[in-house]
Amino acid sequence: MSDSPVIALAKDLMSRPSVTPEDAGCQDVMIARLEQLGFTIETMVFEDTTNLWARRGTQAPLFVFAGHTDVVPSGPVEQWHTPPFEPTIIDGYLHGRGAADMKGSLACMIVAIERFIAENPDHNGSIALLITSDEEGPFINGTTRVVDTLEARNEKIDMCIVGEPSSTLNVGDVVKNGRRGSITGDLTVKGIQGHVAYPHLANNPVHKALPALAELAAITWDNGNEYFPPTSFQIPNIAAGTGASNVIPGEFQVQFNFRFSTELTDTEIKRRVHSVLDAHGLDYDLKWTLSGHPFLTDKGTLVEAVVAAIEEVNHQQPELLTTGGTSDGRFIARTGAQVVELGPVNATIHKVNECVKVADLEKLTDMYQKVLEKAL
Repeated sequence: MSDSPVIALAKDLMSRPSVTPEDAGCQDVMIARLEQLGFTIETMVFEDTTNLWARRGTQAPLFVFAGHTDVVPSGPVEQWHTPPFEPTIIDGYLHGRGAADMKGSLACMIVAIERFIAENPDHNGSIALLITSDEEGPFINGTTRVVDTLEARNEKIDMCIVGEPSSTLNVGDVVKNGRRGSITGDLTVKGIQGHVAYPHLANNPVHKALPALAELAAITWDNGNEYFPPTSFQIPNIAAGTGASNVIPGEFQVQFNFRFSTELTDTEIKRRVHSVLDAHGLDYDLKWTLSGHPFLTDKGTLVEAVVAAIEEVNHQQPELLTTGGTSDGRFIARTGAQVVELGPVNATIHKVNECVKVADLEKLTDMYQKVLEKAL
């Protein structure tokens, strides 16, 4: 029995070892299909990253499918049931790196677009794909730079589905209609190194910093809202000392991260953190890294179309959630576009033996096609 069009395309993409930031020819496969549909193709290469912007039509609204061809490394190959870049169907599941994150979604997008255009050759508005090979990496030369290019020439995205694996138990049970912001602080608290037997001749930065960190950890930063949980403060890394038990360290390094809601801004977070550190009289340096602002699409044509499409396929409403990490949706949302994430079940992403249910990819293709029908 031969594979369906979506499974055949998914296998073709998955067989290419596009470990970030490599594309390994995946975008060429997509381009060949899109050119036949009348898409205008732009390949945007920034440093080590290959990006694709493909558009059909010139009118508004502009509907975009966004995603990435790069994948994370396979990990220990000997732990896989089958070779990670030899896609294989086992008991109704398609196994291989990228099955769920997110070459399966890319295949669904292409086939859904092909079917939609076959039935609606003179559709309203425009359809585009924004595809990068730099989502799993440092995300410097990927989607964010394509968006900058589009903004510079005033090419405005109105609606966007990001194909990240958003679902929990069954495809379409969860739609991510926003994401929390993420900001990291790298704090160095300065003291004076010395002998532990002569603490009066030293200044222990660990002792000085811990009360301030305890205060930061105890703060209720906000109460969240209808879509977002309360802002989270977490300390993932600390370092101090020489390894010797008789030396008071001269520096204490702490890294902390905030996952924050639309109730807070990064400016307000910085102000409150510095206020606490200063109140404790610390001598410190603090470097901030903002990974993304929070975004939310709580209403509008896109959400309505996505919810209605999923109801038609699954016969039940999806949950609208903002949980999880960041995604490239944050770069697109900053332009004012409506953005949601809809993709496969995320249970095996980044794991050994990553897989996706074959039937789910067929359903996801139907969902994408129905969203196009309702949004354009």
